[in-house]
Amino acid sequence: MVAKVNLAEAFAKIPEAWSPHVAGDINSFQIKLVKLEGKFDWHHHDIEDELFLVVAGRMKMGLRSGDVIVEPGEFIIVPRGVEHCPEALDGECHVVLLEPGSTLNTGNVETEKTRRTLARLDAR
Repeated sequence: MVAKVNLAEAFAKIPEAWSPHVAGDINSFQIKLVKLEGKFDWHHHDIEDELFLVVAGRMKMGLRSGDVIVEPGEFIIVPRGVEHCPEALDGECHVVLLEPGSTLNTGNVETEKTRRTLARLDAR
């Protein structure tokens, strides 16, 4: 089935920050939507790269080499093995993630923000 996704409507269905929801699948990759609020946990992913596309709000990607501010309409790719810490600036931030479906949101650490099973926004 071919269907379009309205990002504003999809983000409106996400009840809480730091709880990624699957919006679609592309082969072994997933498009995940997540609301950011405040600061996440420092972590890395051993085998997955991650793309963070900011749709609304502003995000600071904390990196050990220096922070990067990501504005709406911009994205950043964090390569595997790079320790990072996303943080919403100025309130809530809406982010589209593109990553393998197997990617755990907290990577190499286990915290209260770890989500092993993600809700889906589509009808699957």
